[in-house]
Amino acid sequence: MEIISNIIKAAIEVGSKIKKHDSPVEAQKETLKELLQKSKETAFGKYYGFEHILKSKNLSNEFSREVPYHDYDDMEFWWKKSWEGKADICWPDKVDNFAVSSGTTGHSKHIPVTDDMLESIRNAGIRQVLSLSNFKDLPESFFTKQILMLGSSTDLNQVKGHFEGEISGISASNIPNWFRNFYKPGEQISSIDDWDERVEAIAKEAKNWDIGSISGIPSWIELMLKRVMDYHSVDSIHDIWPNLAVYTSGGVALDPYKKSFEKLFSKPVQYIDTYLASEGYLATQTRPDTDAMQLICDNGIYFEFVPFEEGSVLESGKVNPDKKAVDISQVEEGKEYILLISTVSGAWRYMIGDTIKFTDVSRSEIKITGRTKFFLNVVGSQLSVNKMDDAIESLNENFRLNIKEFTVSAVKENGEHIHHWYLGLEEVKGDIKNEDIKIHLDNHLKNSNKNYKVARDKALKDVKVSLISAEKFLEWNDANKHKGGQVKMAKVMKEEDFREWQEFVED
Repeated sequence: MEIISNIIKAAIEVGSKIKKHDSPVEAQKETLKELLQKSKETAFGKYYGFEHILKSKNLSNEFSREVPYHDYDDMEFWWKKSWEGKADICWPDKVDNFAVSSGTTGHSKHIPVTDDMLESIRNAGIRQVLSLSNFKDLPESFFTKQILMLGSSTDLNQVKGHFEGEISGISASNIPNWFRNFYKPGEQISSIDDWDERVEAIAKEAKNWDIGSISGIPSWIELMLKRVMDYHSVDSIHDIWPNLAVYTSGGVALDPYKKSFEKLFSKPVQYIDTYLASEGYLATQTRPDTDAMQLICDNGIYFEFVPFEEGSVLESGKVNPDKKAVDISQVEEGKEYILLISTVSGAWRYMIGDTIKFTDVSRSEIKITGRTKFFLNVVGSQLSVNKMDDAIESLNENFRLNIKEFTVSAVKENGEHIHHWYLGLEEVKGDIKNEDIKIHLDNHLKNSNKNYKVARDKALKDVKVSLISAEKFLEWNDANKHKGGQVKMAKVMKEEDFREWQEFVED
């Protein structure tokens, strides 16, 4: 493919300055060394003896011996000092931006976003743009089109001398100058804080843009596309943007939304998955013949992996310190791991909360399999989100449903534990029987998870299924002032939160 557009030329010019390595293993060795070297004079680096670690012949082993695992509560002790304006705490200099998480676990977090992290995110974005040349079905003209990035507002809050917002808003407010001509909806619309007002402004301007690619969380992208179509009274988004060819997703499972998107498209659209968290841009899909994502191993993030098995996560939600982490040279394909990261934002052996598995070790390609805090184990069922997702996919296939959202909780009814599922359907049909859905869901989980089967024979007395419109999930986020941007629905709820959700749904 002859690459002729300015955006690709600019990306290649900048991308040529990005370090490249023959193997992920060598890239990770150098990344760890650079992280330790740069932060050895920080408060964190002095406390954990980074200078001493750097003298070791085996950095990864010494690093894992000297620095313990951290979750957010552990790192908050340090990050709070940076939030208060102090410099050189976990990373050199003062932190000017903090990403405020959307709080799927009910607790908002403030994650430092250093200048080095912003550069890392930009570099990862460039990698993603460059990788589009691998998707041969994309027309040559695609690379001259505009990119619509639907994230959080770029109108950041100024607090104690720094700025706060969601990571998508912080990233969009720091896009490179060469990209601004291609970026939509542009600075003015992106700064609108109210989600509905921002979408309305996008709808009004939509016909003036030539969009080739869109990116954002599926549920919010779908709402935006529908509003644009309604505003212009068209049957397909391609009537507005005929050159739309790529949708870049991230953060949630995309498969449940593909049927809905296909109703909005009248031309083929390439789906591309990415892994952008508040803590960094970790991975991106780089080739068309897989939906796995490649870890970016030479871009300021060092990865470690704790085998996700019984006893790996304590009741407190922390990683068991007795469980040893491995580096990228020791991972196995198909095995599930708890992901730890150390980054240029001063996160150290940090439990990001996701579980992953490698689909191709040589290419360092992974899939996200779930969340450690969305691990349902109240009565020993040991259900991870990937097992739940598989069960939902089976329901969709066998009952011709389109379940786009779900949440589940282990609750007590009549003194006995049950699993209560709420399944959000695109269309709730009257001929669907809850009992049939329940039996299929229960049997699928029994067959795929031995621990669940044992729990069902003992402490887990029943399963309950409630079928509702997927719109209820969006309404819940709206009612809790969590709308748009990086907002995701909790797949597993604690009983107290679940009772609030239940009252909302049934009100």
